[in-house]
Amino acid sequence: MSLEASVQERKNELRKLAHANRNAQENKDELSRRIVGAFMALPQYAESSTVMFYIDVRSEVRTRNDLELALQSGKTIVVPWCNADGELELFRLESMEELELGMYRILEPRQELRTLAEKQVHVEDLDLIMVPGVGFDLRGGRMGHGKGYYDKLLEHARPNTALVALAFECQIFEEIPVAEHDIFMDLIITENRIIQGRGRG
Repeated sequence: MSLEASVQERKNELRKLAHANRNAQENKDELSRRIVGAFMALPQYAESSTVMFYIDVRSEVRTRNDLELALQSGKTIVVPWCNADGELELFRLESMEELELGMYRILEPRQELRTLAEKQVHVEDLDLIMVPGVGFDLRGGRMGHGKGYYDKLLEHARPNTALVALAFECQIFEEIPVAEHDIFMDLIITENRIIQGRGRG
């Protein structure tokens, strides 16, 4: 088996384990509130004027409960959505009313608003990016769903834009296999701690 294939196999095993851990996690609402609260208490959050929040799907750390609060912060709040080509686009969110349940019951920007020029944001405009993931390690390594949506997006972020991942403690591993193109997080916030990652430097 080639090195690439064995890395992929190890990643798939860890991805299954991380999913199972996350699905079994109890008190998700309460822990999510604690995690998102820590995110919004970061100095990087205070210093940023344009912040991207992901909107939780399935068993991810829940962010939607705190979006309303973020919208009242006076910052430009941006959320991603996935276009027909499987790429993430960025939407300037001004009200929870601008969201609707889309495919797979995922909360996303309303169809008719997505193409409005004033709603579109470039990744280079972001000062802080909240990143979801399936599993993470103590170096800031990230494992997504394997589709590379976030990798493509993060590649174009400014070098000084902080990348901060949210995860439950049960999604943290000693080390996950990473490939050349994988991007390391600056910080990972769990319900128990803030892990300092390697970042992109």
